[in-house]
Amino acid sequence: MSKRSVPTSEKRGINVPLTVIAALLVIVGIAWVVMYDVKGIDGKPGWMADLGDWNWLVGFGLIIVGLIVASGKGAPLGHGRGVVIGMLGCFILGLIWIVVYYFTSNVNNFPLLSNLGQWNLGVGIGFIAAGFVFATKWE
Repeated sequence: MSKRSVPTSEKRGINVPLTVIAALLVIVGIAWVVMYDVKGIDGKPGWMADLGDWNWLVGFGLIIVGLIVASGKGAPLGHGRGVVIGMLGCFILGLIWIVVYYFTSNVNNFPLLSNLGQWNLGVGIGFIAAGFVFATKWE
């Protein structure tokens, strides 16, 4: 009788702390961006208002770093089909972000995109870069 060999993706367990850290980074990044974009100048905490446009870098940086952490070997997106899902998701999200920005660049009151201005290109390229990080994990 032959033993059934278990694929390497099934041998690895999920690293719960790594997954929680990745999820928290993404959630905090989204909350940061939403708080900075939705709240008026009067509704922002003083320290956040002092950062000015650096808040975009902090918020989207946390999201992209969270996605990169999610590509680690112990995370659900770090092996098997999760890598493909994360890679294609980041590629498509970055491409859609840039295309939507170009189509709506003349609209002055489009949520989030109009406030970011040319930084939308950096956000889209950042998501695409996170997709390339997932691509390096593909087996």
